[in-house]
Amino acid sequence: MNNNLLEKYAQLVVKTGINIQQKQTLVISSPLECAPFARMIAETAYKAGAREVVMNWKDELSAKIKFLQAPDEIFDEFPEWQKEFYLFYARQGAAFISIAASDPELLKEVNPERVVRVQKASNTALKEYRERMMSNKNAWSVVSIPTQAWAQKVFPRMADEEAVEKLWEAILKSVRVDTADPVAAWKEHSRQLKARLDYLNSYKFRLLHYKNSLGTDLKVELPAGHLWLGGPEYTADGTEFVANMPTEEVFTLPQKTGVNGVVVSSKPLNYNGTLIDKFSLTFKDGRIVDSKAEQGQEVLKKLVETDEGSHYLGEVALVPFDSPISNSNILFYNTLFDENASCHLALGKAYPICIENGTTMTGEQLAQAGVNDSMVHVDFMLGTADLEITGTTAAGENVLVFKNGNFAVQ
Repeated sequence: MNNNLLEKYAQLVVKTGINIQQKQTLVISSPLECAPFARMIAETAYKAGAREVVMNWKDELSAKIKFLQAPDEIFDEFPEWQKEFYLFYARQGAAFISIAASDPELLKEVNPERVVRVQKASNTALKEYRERMMSNKNAWSVVSIPTQAWAQKVFPRMADEEAVEKLWEAILKSVRVDTADPVAAWKEHSRQLKARLDYLNSYKFRLLHYKNSLGTDLKVELPAGHLWLGGPEYTADGTEFVANMPTEEVFTLPQKTGVNGVVVSSKPLNYNGTLIDKFSLTFKDGRIVDSKAEQGQEVLKKLVETDEGSHYLGEVALVPFDSPISNSNILFYNTLFDENASCHLALGKAYPICIENGTTMTGEQLAQAGVNDSMVHVDFMLGTADLEITGTTAAGENVLVFKNGNFAVQ
């Protein structure tokens, strides 16, 4: 890959993604295979004034060995030192970058119960850290670069090097690094997203009704005081950052007990190295009462049963079918990209930032406002070319929000 493009990408991640501040610490979580780019980000961050860059290396192949070989009791444990690692830097006000680039089918031979137990133990131990991130107390950003195993899954008919090169091209295009000035391109993109936010927030919809030919027929109530967000976000001290690169979505939260009907997935879900595909969820009074999947049924069941909150939705996100990532016609098998090619929902925890005064509310106050809480937050895709969404206002007016997969008002 062209080194100049990589440097532009690293600059974009540091200056627009987490918007590093002078003397601020940066924590980078990266797969070992992505080390050269992680180091480039580190160098860029130091040049931009970072106080320290801390590397948090991940080795998914070693993780697989552990899943297959370790004694059963180990999967309910989470090391105290790892918990302290995240909390120490989060409380210091560090910024966090995660490079998401896993093999979509790495853990297909692993007992899914072990994977869910590890996720549960991790999320329990890191509750304060996760709440800080979801309340934007720290700047954070998720980005990605290709790995060989991932590229082979996305482009199975290509030779290894060709597949990796093709995935590089798709990623760099999706984050606008292929433009003359990526930072300026993101500013324009943010302006367009804000126009959509202003449009949605002006209506203060109390309900959204989703329908398409796959079988989705879902009504989602929205709580009083909900806020649509998208594009740049802000920390408590006003630092602007972009949590996901790429991002094409605008999102809010649902009323926890106000979801009824059926939703059918439109893309596979890569959940911790296992694919869940062609699945549907049935809701009654917000709670999932039935789940079916042609692939990954057991994993889906375990995901839904993680805790009480995982039986409910925590996010509602709108993405036009006619958007850059969708128009690439590439199935990435990576939620960072696939969720930005499709309208999606999320099981589990809602973002407190999506309701008025949410970041200052107690857990009890959030619950009373209809905000779901859970140890998980897992996005899944439902957008199609024929998706229609009708919004209902507090006055009972019906407004066509989506038609033929896109915003009815452009």
